[in-house]
Amino acid sequence: MTPAAHIVVIEDDPVTRTALGGYLEGFGYRVTACAGAEAAEKVLAQENPDLLIVDINLSGKDGLEITREQRARSEVGIILLSGRTDDVDRIVGLELGADDYVCKPFNRRELLARVKNLLRRTAAMRQLTRRVVHFAGFTFDTAARHVTAPDGAGVQLTRAEYELLRTFVLNPGIVLTRDRLLASVTHRHSGTGERTVDVMVKRLRAKFGDDPKTPRIFGTSHGEGYVFTAPLS
Repeated sequence: MTPAAHIVVIEDDPVTRTALGGYLEGFGYRVTACAGAEAAEKVLAQENPDLLIVDINLSGKDGLEITREQRARSEVGIILLSGRTDDVDRIVGLELGADDYVCKPFNRRELLARVKNLLRRTAAMRQLTRRVVHFAGFTFDTAARHVTAPDGAGVQLTRAEYELLRTFVLNPGIVLTRDRLLASVTHRHSGTGERTVDVMVKRLRAKFGDDPKTPRIFGTSHGEGYVFTAPLS
């Protein structure tokens, strides 16, 4: 029997937190409800949940900061909740790596549909992290962090380069902002910024023989970021 997906709800409003947790549990999900970042971090330190539902406007550490931190560590699904209807939070949240954004008050059935869709997507991504992928003649063992060139030679990557490549492979054909790519690098020095991503992409292109003028693997989306364009198998 497949275990129930584990959803962590981080919401400081007790009524919303209790109602949402109970609703999701009614559909067979395992739910851990947290009133804020501190409680959630204790859960996340011990468990590997399938999905986070995070209120943006938390007291203390807010939902955007939680999103930034968690996206740097994993590909867990993240849905942001907000009582604000302007586009700023939505755009920032998605740029930081959130998968979806829902405004309050929300329709519970619509949110449930979004939860189901996102869980299917994250399950597929987790499958990807457990297998070997091929692109442009290269072989990438995503678990062992090992890349083999078409001639059989190993391609040496730093930890940051591996993390960047993994993010690209997990999001083929999707334009990734520099902020999103930077968030995927777990060990960053203070003061690093968008220029760091440009340098790392340049190094990946050099190691994979990808001509920046006519890239076949790491494409540039001018004014936005980068996109992984090589077919995966």
